[in-house]
Amino acid sequence: MNVFRGLLDDAAIFPPGDLPLDQAVPAHLSHRQAGYGELVGPFVVGAAALDELARVVDVLRPGCFEVSLVAPVPALGEALDRAAAIPAVRVVAVEVALPEDMSAGEAVDVVGHHTDSPGVFVELPRDQRRGQLLAALAEVGFAAKLRTGGMSADAHPSEKELASVVVATVRAGVPFKATAGLHHAVRNTDRATGFEQHGFLNLLVATAAARRGAQPAEVARLLAERDPARVVAGVRHVDASVRRWFRSFGTCSIIEPVGELAELGLLAEPAGAPA
Repeated sequence: MNVFRGLLDDAAIFPPGDLPLDQAVPAHLSHRQAGYGELVGPFVVGAAALDELARVVDVLRPGCFEVSLVAPVPALGEALDRAAAIPAVRVVAVEVALPEDMSAGEAVDVVGHHTDSPGVFVELPRDQRRGQLLAALAEVGFAAKLRTGGMSADAHPSEKELASVVVATVRAGVPFKATAGLHHAVRNTDRATGFEQHGFLNLLVATAAARRGAQPAEVARLLAERDPARVVAGVRHVDASVRRWFRSFGTCSIIEPVGELAELGLLAEPAGAPA
């Protein structure tokens, strides 16, 4: 389905996956060549890993390895310069977060000084700067990054909180990507940790509803839905235009979401798909 094209950003080297770069890079190349390859977006890499990445990709042809570069706002310029010095790497997106002592306007100005790429994702803080940052992103045409989970229970926003953010981004005309916590297609409770985890298909359906004008309470209800049949039915009524708003999400496993999509009947069995 076109609605899933490029949905999965490969964040294999980040927790909880923590795959070593010398394993993650060839795995990413294999994913891109597999029958489900069109679902796979860029390789997500932090600025601190660029030197090691340079050694791992030095045998690849120039410009063939697409990355989404994660860097602190103050260090973005240096990180982009270092990435540009790696022949195989092509930066197709950047992801930044605001330092606690930096205002929304300052952050957008700094990022805009170093890049005018449309693939700029600025993480929305969970504080009073959120509204200001959304307004600033809308003005310059940058996108947002929503944190949907993490390594602790309080890192996972409630349905109500996430719904309010989704509605706010859509109403502001700001696209977004999601990061962390979307380990399964449908809303669930993780058996190992007890964390309440959002489903990436729930988020897709909820975003489409917000785009149609749904209120936060309705969007929260869609995010909370745990019945796979109901979530799948919602997905079947979503068209590819929703991806103008929900651009992608970072996942430490490409195989798991592809497998779940196939199990739910939302993908044909492409060559190379997990059994």
